[in-house]
Formats: sequence, structure tokens, C-alpha cells
Amino acid sequence: MAITGVMRPGHVCIRVLEIEPAVRHYVDTIGLREVMRDTAADGSARVFLKAWDEADHHSVVLREADEAGMDYMGWKVDSEATLDKLSADVEASGLATDMGWIREGEHPMTGRRFRFTVPTGHVMELYAHRETPGCAVGYLNPDPWPDDMHGMGARRFDHCLLYGDDLAGTFKLFTEVLGFNLTEAVVAGPDEQMIGAFLSCATKAHDVAFIQQPVKNKLHHVSFLLDNWGEVLKAADIISKRRVSLDIGPTRHGITRGETVYFFDPSGNRNEVFAGGYTWYPDKPVIKWTAEELGTGIFYHDRKLNEKFLSVFT
Repeated sequence: MAITGVMRPGHVCIRVLEIEPAVRHYVDTIGLREVMRDTAADGSARVFLKAWDEADHHSVVLREADEAGMDYMGWKVDSEATLDKLSADVEASGLATDMGWIREGEHPMTGRRFRFTVPTGHVMELYAHRETPGCAVGYLNPDPWPDDMHGMGARRFDHCLLYGDDLAGTFKLFTEVLGFNLTEAVVAGPDEQMIGAFLSCATKAHDVAFIQQPVKNKLHHVSFLLDNWGEVLKAADIISKRRVSLDIGPTRHGITRGETVYFFDPSGNRNEVFAGGYTWYPDKPVIKWTAEELGTGIFYHDRKLNEKFLSVFT
């Protein structure tokens, strides 16, 4: 199908407590590549990174701050005309706050960005242009992977899971204004109130997910794509070998069918490496998960939720 409007996740800006340990983690462990450094407007240090199979100049920004978490997530749209239309639609929707334009060049090699805050408190951006130096293997008779691949060898920044207090408003903004589709829903109670929404803007099982929680602007994890289950197992070996703080896995999600391992960066931000999942098309019915089977949905092998994951969904 033709992918128009919002095409894909474009970048994520992660707050880290110390820049150098964070860079070592995202480069040496996850396998990203540092492309440049600069200083943000507030004087904080920033480092821009990309994965080996990404064409764009960068997809991950690390910003040194006093508190870990996510500053914002960016979405690449198909044209400047779409950027103008969607920014106007967001403004007219009444669902976003703190809206405004970020000047061209504030991110290196990147055009203007429209920034806004969604009802769950997360800051989102839309942009249409970023220069494309290319991926590590090129585009003429390329090899399947680069000779200098390192760490887990993440192929790309894949998605975020976020939680906040107004899932209904954020869901409405993403689906009715930005054109995302619901692929899977977590529902609770006899009225099947939606407490989790997995959303796609293209053909993936999800590009972002939101979970209902009585807080605003919380990051659960930032995810990076691997090729297959074997690479997820190797990533778990690297986590142990490098004494990285392991959270859960390797295991499989029932939701999205993805294979996963969760771990933490030195600042306490949760990372995921993810493989598998299904291809989504517009005629695919929405998959529904109920509270009594939520354990199977989150961790298909264990079929139960430990306390920290139960707290995310209740």
C-alpha cells in the first residue's frame, strides 16, 4: 500500500545523567554509531547517533540532563505540504498543547519541526526533511550487513512504549488527526475500557504504544530492531558479558508476537531489542487482549505479569 502522511518514527531524544557512559552503552552495547555532537540551546551536551541500516543522518539523540527519560519523539512525514497540513490539523483538533515550530537546523541536517504535547503529556514532533548520508552497506549491490557491525548490531530505532493519564485523548489525536491505525488493544472491565493502545502508521505491528496510567509523560522503553530470535539471544549474551543491568527476557510478547529482551542504560532508561512481529495491513482486524489474559499478552512464555509490569497496566 502507499504510505503517505506520517511514514515512520524518525527520532527519539533520550535524557541521560552522564553523556559519556550513555554514549558507550548505545554505541558499544546496542551497536549504534555516533555521527556528531553539539550543545543544546540550554547548554546541555547532545550526541546524535544512528543505526547501521538507517539512511537518515540520525535517529537517536542523547541529551545530558538532571533526570532520565524522554524529551520527545519525532515522526517523519512524506512532504513539506503534509507537514503544513498535519500541523494545522493538530492545532485545530483541540487535543494538543504547547504547539510551535522548531527552526530548521536545530537538529543537524534537519528541516523545520512542528512540536506539540499530546494528552498523555508526551512531546511529539513532525518533520519532513533530514539529509540521508545513507546506511552502512550502501545501495548498490549491498552486502546484508556491514563488516564493522558491533555490539547487538541494532538495525534501526523501532518504537517507544509510553504511558500517561489521558489515553483516550492521545488515541483520538493519533488515529483521527495523524492517521495512525490501532493494531492491538488491551481492554479491562465489563465495558472493555481500553487501557493500552498499540498504533501503527505503516505496516508494522506497532510504531508506538500508549498505556493508561495516572501520571503524565512517562517512558517505559525505547526499542531497537534486530533481525531474528537468534540475534535477540545473542543480545542477551552481550548484556551478561558487559554486565548491563537486565530487566526481563529473552522472551516473546503475545502482543505484537515480537521477540524481546529488556535492559537498562546507565541512567536507568529501559531499552528493548526487538525482532519478529507481524505485517499489518488495513484490512487486518484489531487484536484484543483482556485483563485475565494480560500475562500471556505481555510475556507469552511466562503467561504471568511480575509486579513491576502489573503496575504498568493497572
